[in-house]
Amino acid sequence: MRRGWKMALSGGLRCCRRVLSWVPVLVIVLVVLWSYYAYVFELCLVTVLSPAEKVVYLILYHAIFVFFTWTYWKSIFTLPQQPNQKFHLSYTDKERYENEERPEVQKQMLVDMAKKLPVYTRTGSGAVRFCDRCHLIKPDRCHHCSVCAMCVLKMDHHCPWVNNCIGFSNYKFFLQFLAYSVLYCLYIATTVFSYFIKYWRGELPSVRSKFHVLFLLFVACMFFVSLVILFGYHCWLVSRNKTTLEAFCTPVFTSGPEKNGFNLGFIKNIQQVFGDKKKFWLIPVGSSPGDGHSFPMRSRNESQDPLLANEEPWEDNEDDNRDYPEGSSSLAVETET
Repeated sequence: MRRGWKMALSGGLRCCRRVLSWVPVLVIVLVVLWSYYAYVFELCLVTVLSPAEKVVYLILYHAIFVFFTWTYWKSIFTLPQQPNQKFHLSYTDKERYENEERPEVQKQMLVDMAKKLPVYTRTGSGAVRFCDRCHLIKPDRCHHCSVCAMCVLKMDHHCPWVNNCIGFSNYKFFLQFLAYSVLYCLYIATTVFSYFIKYWRGELPSVRSKFHVLFLLFVACMFFVSLVILFGYHCWLVSRNKTTLEAFCTPVFTSGPEKNGFNLGFIKNIQQVFGDKKKFWLIPVGSSPGDGHSFPMRSRNESQDPLLANEEPWEDNEDDNRDYPEGSSSLAVETET
């Protein structure tokens, strides 16, 4: 009886958590909808008097708005990619691993299994990175997200503002969302500013639109400052081919810790996220190279491994057996274990 109540309570709490996780997204959606109304109707259709100016403002605004909402949608609804089946323990291996009581034997079992996989990163102690929740050997740069309750390929962080885990499958979309968000706020602020001055000086009648125009400028500037900082930080990460987790915890390879283990050079680092076809860089369509399970490493190890000479080196990540507490930046939260 008591066990049944506990299970019901646990299920209810999980349901509440899932519902509440959409609150930040709902806040963003409401702010965007209000900004659309304030800009299109209260500014362009009511405040702006010049027909030519109305048309130019509306065309440019909607062009930016389409890409802004498109990338936000893709960031939210592109599911995180999980490791494929070959990284999971077979039923027999899982039984052997769980029944083995000696840690040193378990460690050796994982080493033997990992020899068949393109895995070159280790935990801080030098052991093979293994997720005891998903029962799999973690590919390089893969981490277990405590919020999504799954292992995510090339995990960067869990972002509450998109209610999704940002990783290999949607990191490009997330970066584009930040870029178009900055552009969206900047465009609104620059086009609204002159009318803000006119209202401030009393050159325009004090009507209902005054509130929307004044508040629109304030909100655009506020979001612009926070977004440009976050976007700049992620641009820095991309330029060095790092994830947020790797920036905080240096990846450990079979040869030891190496903070620049995946740094291939500025251009190649960008191509690792956006692909080598520049025509897709600004469009939210999948173009990142590879399958997210393995990544090229620095050429310093080419002489040690022939795989690296073909830019098929694999390496990254840190100690994945430790729990990373939730931490937040302007628009992102890192929750990884």
